[in-house]
Parts: sequence; C-alpha cells; structure tokens
Amino acid sequence: MAVTGLEIYKLLPKTNCKECGFPTCLAFAMKLAAKQAELKQCPYVSEESKAKLEAASTPPIRLVTLAGEGGKLELGNETVLFRHEKTFYHRPGLFIRVKDSDGVPSIQEKVKAADAFKVDYVGIPLTVDGFAVESISGDPATFEAAVKAVREVSKRPLVLMASSPEAMAAGAKACTGTSPLLHAADEKNWEAMAALAKANKLPLAVRAPTLEKLAELTDKIRQAGLEDLVLDPEVVGYSDTLLALTQVRRLALKKNFRPLGYPVIAFPRTATNGKVDHVVLAAEMIAKYASLIVLDRFDPAEIYPLLVLRQNVYTDPQKPIQVQPGLYEINAPKDDSPVLVTTNFSITYFAVSNEVEGSGWPGWLVVADAEGMSVLTAWAAGKFDADRIAKAMKNTGMEGKVKHRRVIIPGHVAVLSGELEEVLPGWEILVGPREAVDIPNFLKAMWK
Repeated sequence: MAVTGLEIYKLLPKTNCKECGFPTCLAFAMKLAAKQAELKQCPYVSEESKAKLEAASTPPIRLVTLAGEGGKLELGNETVLFRHEKTFYHRPGLFIRVKDSDGVPSIQEKVKAADAFKVDYVGIPLTVDGFAVESISGDPATFEAAVKAVREVSKRPLVLMASSPEAMAAGAKACTGTSPLLHAADEKNWEAMAALAKANKLPLAVRAPTLEKLAELTDKIRQAGLEDLVLDPEVVGYSDTLLALTQVRRLALKKNFRPLGYPVIAFPRTATNGKVDHVVLAAEMIAKYASLIVLDRFDPAEIYPLLVLRQNVYTDPQKPIQVQPGLYEINAPKDDSPVLVTTNFSITYFAVSNEVEGSGWPGWLVVADAEGMSVLTAWAAGKFDADRIAKAMKNTGMEGKVKHRRVIIPGHVAVLSGELEEVLPGWEILVGPREAVDIPNFLKAMWK
C-alpha cells in the first residue's frame, strides 16, 4: 500500500537540515511519496523509521547515471505510464554505436561527425547523447584502443559493449574518471561482470531473452551487492518491443516488482526481411518506454526527427515551452530599426523572429516575461499587460539603443495601446498585425 507524504513525514527526524537537498523535511517526505527521491538522501533517519519506509519510499524505477567528461545522462526514475498523468522526467538517451573492428581512424571520423551534430529547435539545442563502443574483435587491447579513440574526440557518456569480462575490463580501464554503462551481464558471465562493475562503481546492463530470466538475473546481481542496473530484454520487431517494454514499465510502476524496476536499453535494427525499419522502431522505443536507445549508424536525416519526437514526448505537458525574456537582435539592428514586442512563448517568439529575419529587416525584438504563454492567452490571464511590457522595455534599456520612440505591439492586444502611452511616456505605440506572417508587409508599409 502506498504511503502518504504526511505518513512519511511523521517518521522523519523533522530537523529541516536541508542535507537531503530539499528545503524542509516535509518537502522531502512529499518527494519520497511521489517516488522522486530516495530515503538514503536523509543522513539522520533512524533505523526503525528506515525499516518502515524503505520499501515504500524507493522509486519504482531506479535512477541510473552515466557520466562523461562533458556531462551526465540520467536514466529511469519515472513514475507514470502516460505523460498526461504527470510528466516523464528523464529523456531516453540516443547513442551511436561504433565497432572496435572498424579501426581508430574510421571510428574517430564517425564519432566526430555525430558529436558535432547540433540543431536549434525552438531555442532548445538537440544533440546525440553519447556513443556505444562494441568489442567485435574480442581482443582487449583493440577494444581499449577503440574506447580511447572515442574519448579523444568526444566528452559524452559511453556504453561499453563486450561479452568478455577481459575485454570489458580493458574498456573500463580506458574510461577512468567517467562512468560508462557496461553492457552486458548474462547467464554465463554475470558473476565476473558484476564483480567488475562493483569494483569500478559502474552501472551494469543485464541481458536475458525473457522477462522471467531477466528478473532472476537482476535478483542474483542485487544480492551480490550491485544496485545500478539497466535491463536489456533483447527485443526485436515492433510487437515484441512494445509488449516487453510496456510489461516492464507496468510491473515496475503498478506492481512495484523490484527485479524489473530499472531503466531499459534497446537496440533498434532493420530486419533483413525489410519488415522493420530501425528509425520507426526507435521512435516506438522513445514513446514506449526505452531509457537508452543505441542506433547502428549516424545520419542527420534520421536522428533529427527522433530528437524532435523525444523533445515533444518529454516536454512537461503542464508547462509551456519558453524562451528567455530579454532583448533579441535580428539582422544587426541599428538605432533607427523598428522595435517589436512579444511574449516568451517559444512558438510565438520563433514565429515573430523568423518573419522579421526572413524579411531582411533589421529589428529589435523585446520579449516580455509572460510565463510562457502566447499573446492572447497571456493577455487574458493578466500576464501580458501594459505594466509588463513597460517593464520589459525598461529592463532591456531600449531608450538608449534607438533614437526614435516608436514600439510595435501585437495586433491582438491593440486594447493596451492607451495604457502603454501612460506607462511609456514619450513613446508612440504602433499596433502591429495580428499574425506574424503579416509583419514583413506591415514594416514595409508603416515603418518610415
């Protein structure tokens, strides 16, 4: 039975020491109840309380962290089956696989291209998350050289793929100072792999052909003292993938089945019979419910839609996408260039800025803090009014940047023009078009 936040709070020390990372014991208790924190974060909880709360407060899907020199990637710790119930917290990592048998020059060429890939999507940078290095040769020295070659050209997190404990040990040695995922322990090598992961304090992937065998194996490894695990159910095809990954998520969340309460790694591959496309399969894995997806190749035309899909699925549905409020310069504006005002809702911002940029007009775009709402929504909610626009104008120092005193407001809030003249004395308020697509013609006709 689930334990409420108040019930958990009664068993905490109530010191509000903040050492758990939360401002109060009550806040920590609420996070524990929501399965978004772990009891071990509290250094002062009594053994008696720990015994009562441990099972109830443990997140249903363990949080596992991979780390490279350039950053980290957190997997798991999800609390819902569907994003509209709450939200998904940790985006699945998209990794590109390279093979040690390809040789160092070829490996580095592939990694450099993927590592440099970056796309701006409504103000959000989209990139690949890391690389998986696979031991095809079986030779520890060759595998170690391949891992070193990848680390020379990329600082992103890694997955080390080897069935031989000797090769894996060589790869782990080449990753000193980082935290790669070791893939994978199976029924034959799990003891050696678990010992290696434990000795190096690294997360370990566990591989088995059925969920029953997977649960048995994770249980053995947990008893051996290793907790940071990732599941590989060895799925292939659309139906098998959907069924297995959904079962893992449901068992972890709905049944609190600890042996399968871990993130999942998946490998989309194109079937030889042509009935499975790896990009479509990867898209399915993003939605249901992989935590780490390893692609066999890097192709910008394939990775871009996957990154956009992932961003959309893992955006909090209760929070609008926002850009930073402030002043944006478009086409190198000068002191006689037009000044436009809009809100910080991403789609609104990019619609306006793209039209101005595409028109060739230089312009100053003042983005007011409307808490991520569009123009009409923000105006109706009282988040985009004369005072907020005036504050944005003053905070950006527009008076010192232009020699004229004219500002263009969105046509949908023409009603604010009179109020703006009062709070912005000396400024002429121009009412612009209702739609961003009409901005170029408006500037051509009205800006003299």
